Amino acid sequence: METLQATFFLFAFVPLVNPAPPLQQESVQFYEYDTDVSMGSLTQDYEMQSKDVRKDGTNVSLDTSLMLQSDDSQLDVPPTKDTNLPTCLLCVCLSGSVYCEEIDIEAVPPLPKETAYLYARFNKIKRIAASDFADITTLRRIDFSGNRIEEIEDGAFSKLLLLEELSLAENRLVKLPVLPPKLTTFNANQNRIKSRGIKANAFKKLTNLAYLYLGHNALESVPLNLPESLRILHLQYNNITSITDDTFCKSNNTRYIRTRMDEIRMEGNPIVLAKHINAFSCLRMLPVGTYY
Repeated sequence: METLQATFFLFAFVPLVNPAPPLQQESVQFYEYDTDVSMGSLTQDYEMQSKDVRKDGTNVSLDTSLMLQSDDSQLDVPPTKDTNLPTCLLCVCLSGSVYCEEIDIEAVPPLPKETAYLYARFNKIKRIAASDFADITTLRRIDFSGNRIEEIEDGAFSKLLLLEELSLAENRLVKLPVLPPKLTTFNANQNRIKSRGIKANAFKKLTNLAYLYLGHNALESVPLNLPESLRILHLQYNNITSITDDTFCKSNNTRYIRTRMDEIRMEGNPIVLAKHINAFSCLRMLPVGTYY
């Protein structure tokens, strides 16, 4: 008995040590997704929470805002201001390029102002208006191959000061429009162009023009005043019957040489090139065509 009392006495005076707190664990909530929950009960919950919303629309909880978004009658979304959206849904717009190929459009669609490359091949476009490119000054390449273009309004390309490549191949043109000054490549193959449809100085000021394609048309003569920059000239399968000593060369300068001209195609024309040898004296190689 004395031993027990002594033990109790010692234990009573030993300070108690607080036990270590349990490890703190992040509370994890488990949710059961009941597929039988009806939309009516969800709506009721939203309505209960929406009672705390003041009339001025502030302090809306997340759940209440979701309810408002789910109700079409409460949406107040302003109309889109993206005027380019219809074109970019119809065509493919990608990094300054617009692809409108083989979609049967009958007119040039409105283009994003930053458009640099337009591909509208194999459609049903009949006319190009001056307003089509009035505000698109960034264009560098246009391809209208395989359309039904009969008319190009005056000044349609006049503001395209950066345009370098233009293709009007496989259309129904009878005359050429005024071309922008920085063109390097112009393709009007397979049209109905006659010589009177090309102005005398149509190419004279195009000092960067290197590739000119006018094959499969109705030309009676080689266009005049071809620029010195020209490297490739295609005139095959026209109705060319005559050529002069000044067509490619300079009759008053026998030392003149066209150093950049690499290829002239004139096959399929009624002209016999052997009768006009002096017309090729300044060329490094003879044109392709009939010589006898």
